Amino acid sequence: MGTSHQKGWVMVRGKKWYGYFRRTVLDPTANEPKPIITPVVLGLKSEMTKFEAREKLEREIARLTGHTTEEGVVRNGSVTLSWFVHNRYLPLKEADWKEETAKIKKHLIEADLIAEFGEIRLERFDKLVLQAHLNNLAKTRSKDRVLQCRAYIRSIFAEAVDQDFLPKDPARKLRTPVNLRETDRTVLTWDQLRAALAELELWNRILLKLDMTNALRPGELFAFRWSSLDEEHNKLNIRETIYKGKIRPWGKTKGSLTAIPVTGEQVEELEQWRRISKYAAPDNFIFAGRSGNFMDPSNYRKRVLHKLAVQLGLPKLTFQVIRRTIATLAKDKGHVKDIQGMLRHSRVATTTDVYMQTMEEGVRSTVTSIHEELMATGTTGQHPAGTRVMQGGKNFSAGEATLKGGVLQEASSERKKPAITHPVRGKVLEFATKMLPRQEGRPSLSH
Repeated sequence: MGTSHQKGWVMVRGKKWYGYFRRTVLDPTANEPKPIITPVVLGLKSEMTKFEAREKLEREIARLTGHTTEEGVVRNGSVTLSWFVHNRYLPLKEADWKEETAKIKKHLIEADLIAEFGEIRLERFDKLVLQAHLNNLAKTRSKDRVLQCRAYIRSIFAEAVDQDFLPKDPARKLRTPVNLRETDRTVLTWDQLRAALAELELWNRILLKLDMTNALRPGELFAFRWSSLDEEHNKLNIRETIYKGKIRPWGKTKGSLTAIPVTGEQVEELEQWRRISKYAAPDNFIFAGRSGNFMDPSNYRKRVLHKLAVQLGLPKLTFQVIRRTIATLAKDKGHVKDIQGMLRHSRVATTTDVYMQTMEEGVRSTVTSIHEELMATGTTGQHPAGTRVMQGGKNFSAGEATLKGGVLQEASSERKKPAITHPVRGKVLEFATKMLPRQEGRPSLSH
């Protein structure tokens, strides 16, 4: 048997030194403290003395028990990641999540974390294990999925440290993998949007034109009721949204529920549809399904948009592509703040950095405009006043040069250059001397 010490004891088993110490841990089943004896493998007997084994045991004890609570309970013990997430993490976070959001977040945590590491104890995790897992996810998951997983990992382990289950956060410096899968950035042209509308019958054309004009989210579009239409002021009021097969009285952002402008022509088309629709009561949905209930956006996407994309040879056609396209093409139609308002984004950075895409035609047009300004080949061909232009070794100022055939020419009217006179040193000194007051006993400089 090993010798008992105040900080544990060591003994040889086979060819290795083992250390043992008592500590109190949190029993995950009863959620109560319980004493246990913890074994630690210290190393080979041939490589260390008994004294060195005791020193290493002391270091291991300090590492494992250096994060006790005020009651002296070491909370990590046999607590697994699964137990901590379900008993300590989710109960705290669910209060801040909406019902549908909570379902998605729980699913991602279960699929990307618990399924892989659920039975591993918290104290066994380190930065290498977590970073390797994140790098592997980046090979098969989308960019957004990987970023979400990283956020959940950091949040979970930060909470573990905050609740004294860990002394140090292994996920604090977790990096985003470099080789992430590219996010879809498909953008269509005005001609492609027009071609899509031209292929649709009245009901689908009204629906899709309304979606394109206001860059609506599908959950907003299919939640419109006839009572949402304000014919007098040419507006549609977003009062509720559809998500995961349910109607909810809130939107994705604080600015989602608002009144959006529509054109007079769109109001007339909606009234035309209402006259022939069998679901025309104020509480009926404008774009109702066959049963009169709201239509499922994913069903419409597969049944109408995907088929239309194949028929017209479009790279892709979804509600997200339409929303991104309108945000990009609208750069020439209004100010970026107006586009943000149309998309109902909380932050302008979401509009400019996520939705607005760079288009080759726009870049080429910008380059051409800059070149024309530099070459002064605009409508007047005049340089701004006060500027000077160098050409052919000559220095021209504005007004002295004109543009002829792309070449700067001197103005025809000759201007006389003012004669440059140099002051005479002696005269200047004489004048300055006379201006100086004479001092008694001091000779004049002129003498």
